[in-house]
Amino acid sequence: MLTQDQLKLAVAKQALEFVPDDCIIGVGTGSTVNLFIEELASIKGRIKGAVSSSEASTARLKAHHIPVFELNDVEKLEVYIDGADEINHHLHMIKGGGAALTREKIVASVAEQFVCIADESKYVLKLGAFPLPIEVIPMARSSVARQLVALGGHPELRQGVVTDNGNLILDVHGLTINTPVELEEAINHIAGVVTCGLFARRRADVLVLGRQNGVEVIR
Repeated sequence: MLTQDQLKLAVAKQALEFVPDDCIIGVGTGSTVNLFIEELASIKGRIKGAVSSSEASTARLKAHHIPVFELNDVEKLEVYIDGADEINHHLHMIKGGGAALTREKIVASVAEQFVCIADESKYVLKLGAFPLPIEVIPMARSSVARQLVALGGHPELRQGVVTDNGNLILDVHGLTINTPVELEEAINHIAGVVTCGLFARRRADVLVLGRQNGVEVIR
C-alpha cells in the first residue's frame, strides 16, 4: 500500500515528461508541486527557468538555482504544472487550498498546456466536498459572503491568512457544483471577488494521476 506522499512523488517524477527543453515553464503551488520542484532541479539545465504562482514556490525554485521570471516578461508558457484540491472526470478543478488561486489562475491562462498532478484521493465524480476557496478584497468580505449564502453556500473566513496579493480567503462549504463553468462565472461576477477556486473555464488539459497500481495519464 503506497502512502499519499509516495503517490505524490510518483506523479511529480512523471510530470518531467511534460517539460519541454529550452523553455520557461509555469509552476504552481502546494505539497505535490513542492515534490515536482525537487524533481525539476535534476533537469534544470534543460530549461530556461520558470514563472511561479506564489512567493513560496518562488523561494523553493530559487533555492534550487532555477531562474524565476516575471510573467509580464514572458510572452507564453508551453506548459503549466500544478496540483489540485479536487479534480473531476472532465478535468475541472477546485484549487486554492494553499491560498495561491489567483496567481495560479493567471499563470494557467497563459499556458498552452495545463498539466495537473494529483494523487487518487483528489479524483472525484463531483466537485464540492472540498470547500471552495474564494479570494476577496478585504472591504468586500461581508457583502461577498452574503451573496455566497444566497447561492447556497456557507462561507467561512480562513483565519490568519492573507494572500500574496494582500487579500482574504473565504472557504465556501456546502455548495452544489453541478455546472462548474457557470458557477465559476457567477461567483467571479460578484463585486469584490478577485477570483474563485473553480478552474473550469480553463480546465486541465492533462491529469497525471497517482494510483495504487501506477501512474495514469488522463487527457
